[in-house]
Amino acid sequence: MTTSAVRGYYTADEVRAAEAELFTRVPAGMPMRRAAFGLAEVVARELRERTGGVAGRVVTLLVGSGDNGGDALWAGSFLRRRGVAVNAVLLAPERAHVEGLAALRRTGGRVRDDLGDPDLVIDGIVGISGRGALRPRVAELFAAVTVPIIAADLPSGVDPDTGAVTGPAVRADVTVAFGAYKPVHALAVPYCGLIDLVPIGLRLPEPNLAALEPGSIGAAWPVPGAADDKYSQGVTGVCAGSSTYPGAAILCTGGAVAATSGMVRYAGSGAEQVLAQLPEVIAAPSISETGRVQAWVFGPGAGTDAAARERLVEILATDLPVVVDADGLTVLAADPALLTGRTAPTVLTPHAGEFARLTGDEAGPDRVAAVRKLADSWQVTVLLKGRATLVASPGRPTLVNDAGASWAATAGSGDVLSGVIAALLAAGRDAAWSAAAAARVHALAANIAAHTDTAAGAPISASPLSAHIRAAIGVLRELPVSAPA
Repeated sequence: MTTSAVRGYYTADEVRAAEAELFTRVPAGMPMRRAAFGLAEVVARELRERTGGVAGRVVTLLVGSGDNGGDALWAGSFLRRRGVAVNAVLLAPERAHVEGLAALRRTGGRVRDDLGDPDLVIDGIVGISGRGALRPRVAELFAAVTVPIIAADLPSGVDPDTGAVTGPAVRADVTVAFGAYKPVHALAVPYCGLIDLVPIGLRLPEPNLAALEPGSIGAAWPVPGAADDKYSQGVTGVCAGSSTYPGAAILCTGGAVAATSGMVRYAGSGAEQVLAQLPEVIAAPSISETGRVQAWVFGPGAGTDAAARERLVEILATDLPVVVDADGLTVLAADPALLTGRTAPTVLTPHAGEFARLTGDEAGPDRVAAVRKLADSWQVTVLLKGRATLVASPGRPTLVNDAGASWAATAGSGDVLSGVIAALLAAGRDAAWSAAAAARVHALAANIAAHTDTAAGAPISASPLSAHIRAAIGVLRELPVSAPA
């Protein structure tokens, strides 16, 4: 099993339990003031970077009821001490946080009914207890905001545990997480923006949702040592492509080669095309003629007919780790019993449509619960693709990787990803780690491609991904193990 440093994400219930324990150790009100002071620090930084100064700037607080509103009000009082003009719009005046409002007023903050003309807005409407979309009046207020928004703990209107958005919601430029990262901070990054964590002294359990730290991925990535040869580094078997989809064979095999597999063996009808692009690959017409491998990947462009099913059955009958992708998932969806009795590591890599075919239902708003259910039911590792890719294994924390953008959302990129995962499995890496680490490198390679092969930020195709996999690995290997995601 591969170990890595992780960033944990904690549900609302887990955070509330940790807060209850914290309240037994520190004076009343201290956790809120710690959070608010950290929020004020981030706001001051943003004002400085965006406007060139802090004193004399104007900040408007949109304040809900309860502790989240209290955090915003206390932060406003700290900003007043820095010379910031602070106005508060109380959305539920009768339920405004008493001590926070008093602190704001003592320092000269004002309460008003409109946004005014701020340099920045703080979203202090709902925290981890909030559910559902913004109410109409609040949605109208945010629709009128034309300046940066800093969210207190999480953007209002986004579910804290699932990241689901069911209607109007805040799109923050920066979110300041209090005490712990929540699932929303991994699952709804486009709504959170830049995410800062303010520690407040919580004692947290081992996380059930986590992200591998980038530096730890680089440190654990298999690279040849002084005593290694082409066999000891892992031999990856690829069964992909067909006369209809020869490109899938090239992309999948290319992903395995780029991931620094010691050797890649290809089995299938696309040998001529694969060797034309990747002459270092050893090709054979069938699985039985391929030779010794340490892991298999099956499925991209392989077809879904009886012959394809037979090839999948042959591969699953081995005691080797197997990645099943694309057409292989369609075959499995029609006959899940093909996995019965299999004990070697098996990784399924569906996108949303393939997931629905495997399970008979959409993943829905709670993608984490859905992917865990499939992994537990089928006793496999499942990588559910998306902007936030999820990796679930039975009895293990679910791993999440936010891609940072959607450059990899292009035809054929998943073929490259499955090849990378298989190469890591062939090198002896754990299934969940292999899937999550490959997703991170794959996303980084897509970002590099988008900013080097094209005009900055232009769409890419799948072909450049393999060329940038090694560059992405190199970037991660240069990071310290503690580097934040």
